[in-house]
Amino acid sequence: MGDAACAVLREDKLVAAVEQKKIARRHEPGHLPAEAIHAALRLARVEPEHVEAVALALPLGPGQATALHLAVRSQFPKGRLVLVDHHQAHAASAFYASPFEDAAVLTLDRAGDFRCGALWRGAGVHLDLERELYFPDSLGDLYGRVTELLGFRAGAEEHKVQWLSASGEPSFPVFDEILGAPEWPRIERSFLDASRMSRGGFSARFYQALGLPDETPVPAELRASVAASLQRAVENAVARMAGDAPRLCLAGGLAFNALLVAAMERKASVFVQPAAGNSGLALGAAYHAWHHTFGGPRLAPLGDLFLGPGFSAPEIKQVLENCKLRFHYLATGDELVDTAVRVLGENKIIAWMQGRMEFGPRALGNRSILASPRDPYSLENLNAYIKHREPFRKFAASVPAECANEYFAAGPNARFLATVGTVRPAWRETFASAILSGDKIRVHTVEQAENPLFHRLLHVAGKATGLPVLYNTSFNLFSDPLVCTPRDAVRSFYSSGIDALFAGNFYLEK
Repeated sequence: MGDAACAVLREDKLVAAVEQKKIARRHEPGHLPAEAIHAALRLARVEPEHVEAVALALPLGPGQATALHLAVRSQFPKGRLVLVDHHQAHAASAFYASPFEDAAVLTLDRAGDFRCGALWRGAGVHLDLERELYFPDSLGDLYGRVTELLGFRAGAEEHKVQWLSASGEPSFPVFDEILGAPEWPRIERSFLDASRMSRGGFSARFYQALGLPDETPVPAELRASVAASLQRAVENAVARMAGDAPRLCLAGGLAFNALLVAAMERKASVFVQPAAGNSGLALGAAYHAWHHTFGGPRLAPLGDLFLGPGFSAPEIKQVLENCKLRFHYLATGDELVDTAVRVLGENKIIAWMQGRMEFGPRALGNRSILASPRDPYSLENLNAYIKHREPFRKFAASVPAECANEYFAAGPNARFLATVGTVRPAWRETFASAILSGDKIRVHTVEQAENPLFHRLLHVAGKATGLPVLYNTSFNLFSDPLVCTPRDAVRSFYSSGIDALFAGNFYLEK
């Protein structure tokens, strides 16, 4: 599948996880993600001939099983092949990574293997399936249809609908009607027309419910409210599916929806597997093999997500010199942090590439673009001149975990930027440019033990400005994956309006 990844468990610890699209910028479906496998094994310091098991998450794709099996046998001669059902891998990736000894586990995606949702009960090392949802009664499919209806790309830009929804009012009850049943969704097909191949394939009845002429584009002034109505209906449907479970784990593509996660956090203790989509299946397959094939004890909860490649000073220096670039070498951590804070204080935007790359789509302080909240033009500059994206898509506020409560209220999933918090009333004006609507804001809480350098940067920035908060967005451009290598970083830096690059201890400015 297109989000192929490799994760490695060694001696009951998750030691590496790498996505193919980040490290190779390509993947051919039906083949093992060769570059991701090589990188993950190198990070884990494991030779292929010493691998005891290779777990693959289904589906493998039509006609591909034999070739993949032979490839596994060739590359891992002692590796036992373990095949893991798609939603079983999603469920394992969420429950076994969570801090919960027992929990309900809800997996939701568009159509992973005909199933598009499942409810599990996790206890200890056991995961028991309770109920399934089958395509086309799919929340993910409905979200994709509305994504297309609103002029975005289905299967790629559902996140835009999510953030657009934050500025609208849920004034169209039609989506509750579409989702139908009082417990689990049962799509009312009369709102769809299979003969229509554009704008999500909605029927005349749907347009009538919106008060629009049949098959007309949604007017700009209604788009946010349509998105908000969909978002609210999906949140209500997921809440019904989860029932009254006091602890809930979420995975699958729909679990990327941070507004949905925040809604669930208001009714239960929630853990979201932060690489919730198909790349996270690599984690789930490995966890499943460990617990169910080898009978291993329960693993420790997921630690930090810095599971990808990192680069030494000589490796970074070689790239910079090969590119004929002028740079400064900052010899100490103090000099590195102080220089970055000085540049941020000049209302410049910096790229921050440090340590090992994050697993998953979100930048958590190792592959980030950073700006000061004190800069009144930071949002405009980030959106218009660097990320080239819509103004309703706001940036996260990164803050040391121990300081977060002074400025924000946010759930525990803010640690992975997987939820949405609120701004304290006294600080709403300060963070006005990052507020989604009302008092909602994306919050990223940073633990010192997980990312000491970024944590230190936030505190030093706080001493300089009185505010230990930086705006944070992913270091990537034009829908590319998060940067991985120094060469990726240099390319993105010189293709954008970023003012300065800090790659390890090397500092470049334009």
